[in-house]
Amino acid sequence: MLHFFDATLEAGGPSFMPTQVVVVPPLVVAALGGKSARRVRGTLNGYPIRLGLLPLTGGGRYLMINKEICRAAGVQLGQHVRLQLEPDPEPDQVDLPAELAEAFEAWPEAGVEFERLSGSMRRAVAQHVRAARQAETRARRAVELTERLARRAHPFRKE
Repeated sequence: MLHFFDATLEAGGPSFMPTQVVVVPPLVVAALGGKSARRVRGTLNGYPIRLGLLPLTGGGRYLMINKEICRAAGVQLGQHVRLQLEPDPEPDQVDLPAELAEAFEAWPEAGVEFERLSGSMRRAVAQHVRAARQAETRARRAVELTERLARRAHPFRKE
């Protein structure tokens, strides 16, 4: 069931990583499953999102909205936004960038190791590849990460 609400895109996030956030109203958090709700999917001003519900100091929950989502949804700090959210039925699903999917086809053993990672680590690997602006950089990152995974090494630690 979708839950709708309006909010303001605010400055926030962890002190080491200032970003944009949307505070989710307590009634919506309760309707999404309360404290047990970890990940949600829906839309931000019509743009599809899949995000984690993060805890606020002193209670409550918020969504961290990165620059990529802000650009795609056409929103900026201080603007009012419309959200539609529901609990994510597949919270561990990770949408792979094309470069990473191709690399896993070439090295199936790396794909097996990728699936053994935690959901948050799989999302971090996919985001690391997706965040590169140039196709060459995305391809290089996909190959580097896939090689590490095929050797059963940590995806981000260089040996």
